Amino acid sequence: MFEKFERIMNKYLTPVANKIDSQPHLNSVKRAMVAMIPFLLLGSFFAIIPAIPGMLGKGNAISNWVEANSEILNLPVTLSLGFIGLYVTIAIAYFLAEKRKLYVPGAILLTSISFLLLTIQFDKNGLVIIKNFGTKGMFTGIFVAIIAVELYRFCTNKKLTIKMPEGVPDFVSSSFELIPSTLIVVGTFIILRMVFLKTTGGLLPDLLTRMLSPLVGSMDNPYAILFLHFMKMLIFFFGIHPSVFGPIVGPIAVKFLGENIEAMKAGQPLTHIFTNGTSSAFFGFTGAGITIGVVICCLLSKSKRYRKIGQISLFPSLFGINEPILFGAPIILNPIFFIPFVFGGAIVGTLPFFLMKYGFLSKPIFDPPYVGVFLEGFLTNFDYRNIIAQVIQLILAVAMYYPFFKILEKQELRKENEKQKSNEIFSKEDEDILDDLDLDF
Repeated sequence: MFEKFERIMNKYLTPVANKIDSQPHLNSVKRAMVAMIPFLLLGSFFAIIPAIPGMLGKGNAISNWVEANSEILNLPVTLSLGFIGLYVTIAIAYFLAEKRKLYVPGAILLTSISFLLLTIQFDKNGLVIIKNFGTKGMFTGIFVAIIAVELYRFCTNKKLTIKMPEGVPDFVSSSFELIPSTLIVVGTFIILRMVFLKTTGGLLPDLLTRMLSPLVGSMDNPYAILFLHFMKMLIFFFGIHPSVFGPIVGPIAVKFLGENIEAMKAGQPLTHIFTNGTSSAFFGFTGAGITIGVVICCLLSKSKRYRKIGQISLFPSLFGINEPILFGAPIILNPIFFIPFVFGGAIVGTLPFFLMKYGFLSKPIFDPPYVGVFLEGFLTNFDYRNIIAQVIQLILAVAMYYPFFKILEKQELRKENEKQKSNEIFSKEDEDILDDLDLDF
């Protein structure tokens, strides 16, 4: 039964997942989301600082310094999260142009001005309104980057360029060759801006917000997150890395974090639970599948082999690296671990999201770097209860893997006993041969 299911997965799902992962547009979006991590860390860190007077109380030296320098302390937040949509646009343009073997500076410039054409607004005094440059404009940035780069590629392939004479420096000829592409790309996005304003009364970010609200809103539902985690565990079990979902859920996670930080700064309630930080800290607690349960079972095993695997896997697991146990036990493609890894890993990995949704844990305001178990979870929202939730995850992980591990351990102990008996037999035969040789001598 399992072998038949495995064949079906390998025949139909694996090729699709591989195509998704290698598809140029989706791959560029995924890489761009990863490139945003430093900006998210910067914005998250500086967004926390203004809350210090509320935690320490007013009138002390630290609180006074924070309040006196609030303008400069808010600037990194504005310049990181406040422009994250523009940065995503530039990053996608860079990676996609690189894949298409285009002139990268030209692609970035064309994409940037195209993004501004679809997002920029002005107040009655003629000052720029930047609200569409942040998380609200991120999906617009994805759309713009793909269209602008592909238009540039079309112009290049059709030779719609100005050819300069030989001997002209490359940086000069590249700029002149870009002129027809610039006219075509910019002209296209000017027309698009006019169309959106005429037909919808607003710009593309407003339209996309309305269109994508059901999909985006569903990711604040822990049951939707549970389904996503189940799908990740299912494909991971068959050797397909869950990062293939990155281009779909990555932008949503970044958007949610930015909106939570904006709400915190405004003194409003936080609404979102799904961010890259919570996904890494809770779903990826000791590695996808909460595989610390298997590591602990290995450490306590009667089998020499599994004790050794547990010792090797323990330290990496504390930093979310679980490849040693995934392929050492093994867990991947091992029918015995299918139920606890796929179903158990999804359920236990989603448990803290339910707790956040129903108010038992604080909602996230920070995407911490990989700093190890417990600390990473605490830093997502600076709530000590996260540590308790992760201890519960650890206990549940051991409990769900233990009965299945005992089946595997029993098989391994049988092999070790047979090997030991075989060695004893050979040792006895060697002794008899030596005795015979001594007698002959």
